[in-house]
Amino acid sequence: TTSLSVKRMPIMMPTQEPMVPYRAPGSSYDQFIGLQSRQLRDRKLWIARYIDEEASNSIISSLLYLQSESDKEDIKLYLNIPGANLRPALAIYDVISELKADGVKIATTNIALCAGMGSLIAGAGTKGMRYSLPNARFLLQKTGMDQVFQGQATDIALEVRNIKKWNELMNVEISKVTGQSLERIDNDLKRDFYLSSEEAVRYGLIDEVLLPMPGKRTPPSDVVDLGSFQSGSEQKYQREGPPPAEGQQQQPGAPGQGMFSNGNDDDGPKIAKG
Repeated sequence: TTSLSVKRMPIMMPTQEPMVPYRAPGSSYDQFIGLQSRQLRDRKLWIARYIDEEASNSIISSLLYLQSESDKEDIKLYLNIPGANLRPALAIYDVISELKADGVKIATTNIALCAGMGSLIAGAGTKGMRYSLPNARFLLQKTGMDQVFQGQATDIALEVRNIKKWNELMNVEISKVTGQSLERIDNDLKRDFYLSSEEAVRYGLIDEVLLPMPGKRTPPSDVVDLGSFQSGSEQKYQREGPPPAEGQQQQPGAPGQGMFSNGNDDDGPKIAKG
């Protein structure tokens, strides 16, 4: 006899970019494209990775492409940057500054964490359009070497002076973005300087924290509106009038009245039947 054994493989989540349908203008059929490409067509760019040379080239090319498409429409950047190399991040910062000088409005939104140069990119957006989610955080810190540097003592001293110079330049740019004095920034960045969303607004790094609006509901139509179901002893419904008097049966569908019945129901709550 031969015995067969079945090995169940674990269910794995897809690792590729999700595909979504998209219909190009003037086309009569849909095609599937990557989710990030679809959002790029809406002038939304996600930056959710460590910024190195490769990431910087991709981000800069996307920004320049959006400017070539239209310099009148806004560009929206959604940021989750755990860190960045100095020179690639400064290249992105310079391109954003150049686009703003050409009249392009750029909105930035920190969705989780902007650390190091990521905080400077978050503050580089157009004034009044720099946002953050309530639980997002910012980390301002001085930069260091991108990689281990080896060489003679004189060469290491030159590299250290160069990094110190770049840190001073970064403080100047942070001062331009936040409006804080160079003395305060230099003192704050002696150690890692964490900021919550509210603290970032007070510091001048961003302009607004995006808060949810409680009770905001959009009914699917003007036929039925069940309210916002918030806590309270009273629920109000569209076209609901005062409850009928005891012994009075209400006709279903009567204008300006709710659904009540004093018929014999064995279902517990009084439910209109019709």
